[in-house]
Amino acid sequence: MIAGAMKLGKWGENLSIPEVTHFIKSVFDLGITAFDHADIYGDYEEEERFGQALSNSGINRKEIQLITKCGIRLLSEKHPSEYIIHYKTSKNHIIASAEASLKKLKTNYLDVLLIHRPSPLMDPNEIAEAAEHLKSSGKILNFGVSNFTPSQFEMLNSFTKLCTNQVEASITHIDPFLDGTFDQAIQHNIHPMIWSPLAGGKVFQNEQTERITKIVSIINELSLTTGHPVDQLLIAFLLKHPAGLKPVLGTTKPKRYKSAMEALNIKLTDMEWFEMWSAAIGGDVP
Repeated sequence: MIAGAMKLGKWGENLSIPEVTHFIKSVFDLGITAFDHADIYGDYEEEERFGQALSNSGINRKEIQLITKCGIRLLSEKHPSEYIIHYKTSKNHIIASAEASLKKLKTNYLDVLLIHRPSPLMDPNEIAEAAEHLKSSGKILNFGVSNFTPSQFEMLNSFTKLCTNQVEASITHIDPFLDGTFDQAIQHNIHPMIWSPLAGGKVFQNEQTERITKIVSIINELSLTTGHPVDQLLIAFLLKHPAGLKPVLGTTKPKRYKSAMEALNIKLTDMEWFEMWSAAIGGDVP
């Protein structure tokens, strides 16, 4: 399990630094040691707030893993010269972004640095040079990507070793199961990180599409028969995949992390898993 930092600040609950410190310590006590960031989170502010909160927590840096992403450039008063949302994956930008993240997070190394989204203009030679420079200088331990298609991953991986591909996947978003993303992960012995593993809360909302309504009905029935809460079943559905998926949880509530961790003990049978899969694809398998 990975704790997502996106909603800690302006883009979510707007927690104070003491509240973020409490959050970090609470999920750490549950056994969750990896934290997922991006330079853009909270209008380019969340890394710095988290870094201060982590420093206040007293947790040993060696006991946690810090993940962050770069490459997306959002409109912000902090960067007035940038007038359109765009991607930036030059060697200089990747290195500068990583170094800025190190400073904000108050650490001398990142466990994982990811390219946030693939750019049509990305030059794999430049990206590889940036990754190797950051690795050789000890500033990052691993390098990977996020939201890459299998062909984009394969192309960049041929220039520099990638450790993961962080992608969206859930019972309502099954593309990675079908488009080769998870097959490729098994082939390269990497473990994809999964964002929005609970389907962005869609299965918990009142207003539903016909497809979501059917999914909710089947999951609720399975919850009754197994005795497991719906949120845990959604996580267990992902954990059963042989690619060794790593859910990134976006909630700021420690009690929800506690519930999610209990999903590690759920061993869905093949038939239970295919009940959920049939709901996801809208009918029985061929």
